[in-house]
Amino acid sequence: MASGVNRKISAASARAHTRKSKQSSFRLPSGMFKKILVVLLMGFLAWAYQAIQSPAPKICGSLDGPPVTASRIKLSDGRHLAYKEHGVPKDRAKYKIVFVHAFDSCRHDAIEIIEDLGIYIVSFDRPGYGESDPNPKRTVKSIPMDIEELADQLGLGSKFYVIGFSMGGQIIWGCLKYIPHRLAGATLLAPMVNYWWPSFPANLSKKAYYEQLLQDQWTLRVVHYTPWLTYWWNSQKWFPACSVVAHNDAIFSRQDKELMPKFSNRKDYMAQIRQQGEFESIQRDLMVGFGSWEFDPMDLKNPFPNNEGSVSVHLWHGDEDLIVPVSLQRYIAQQLPWVQYHELPGAGHFFPLADGMADAIIKTLLSVET
Repeated sequence: MASGVNRKISAASARAHTRKSKQSSFRLPSGMFKKILVVLLMGFLAWAYQAIQSPAPKICGSLDGPPVTASRIKLSDGRHLAYKEHGVPKDRAKYKIVFVHAFDSCRHDAIEIIEDLGIYIVSFDRPGYGESDPNPKRTVKSIPMDIEELADQLGLGSKFYVIGFSMGGQIIWGCLKYIPHRLAGATLLAPMVNYWWPSFPANLSKKAYYEQLLQDQWTLRVVHYTPWLTYWWNSQKWFPACSVVAHNDAIFSRQDKELMPKFSNRKDYMAQIRQQGEFESIQRDLMVGFGSWEFDPMDLKNPFPNNEGSVSVHLWHGDEDLIVPVSLQRYIAQQLPWVQYHELPGAGHFFPLADGMADAIIKTLLSVET
């Protein structure tokens, strides 16, 4: 009897000993678990670092970059600025205009010319677009200074006109701030607004902000609050991209859709627009345009107080614009009585392409009878 019990106890002890042996065989050495966690964390950080790093731009004229085909000037900081001339030769021109293109556009996207008014227009690729060198140090002030240098190198004289469309229109605020002494007049066409300009009433800017598509709300949050995540956000596939970048039909008004055939000629140069890389073109545009500004346009004083009647500033906007809220444009116009505001009923964001609009815009700027 006793021997039977001993056999049972011995068998149980053997099984317990076996389980302990098996368990102990899978036990990690002391400190190994922490080391694995550290390695995994370092691997994740390395992946994250790579994910947020934008690729180097393919500079035009470099060994691995696109060829240079445009006329270019060399700026004082060594960068090249590509440009295109339109209209009459500048030495015979009565009016000289610098045109600033929109988001995701280039020098070929200039406003139409009125042949019989003696107008010369120069359009240029903004930094990182087309064949202009990128400017990683770009600020709200830097493009107005590029414009001034372009005008000087091309011999446009002491004063010239500026016209900007959409994101290019937003840049005209910088011209009014930093180079007003060089301006004969200025026109802003559906200029982009920055929802974080301090002068906007919080309820007004907030309402306009949340009227955007959700994907655009998130895109602007990223570029404003965490600009270092801009490349990752615009290259990741988990969430929808910026609607303007993706050319989402939901942001186009009725008139915009009717004007789409006007863009048919862009197929000839569309590939050139982002050819140096998206980060230093469209993504840099977003970071600067919706980042923290050095000034608030609504704080600007009339830069031409002694030239009333001879120098004018015009802001044009469509009341059905689904890209830039008309409510914010109206508020800006109310705060700046020296800006002549033109609101177009039934017009969308691309109204400058409508028949007859280019003539009206230019003649109004030049104070020429229509």
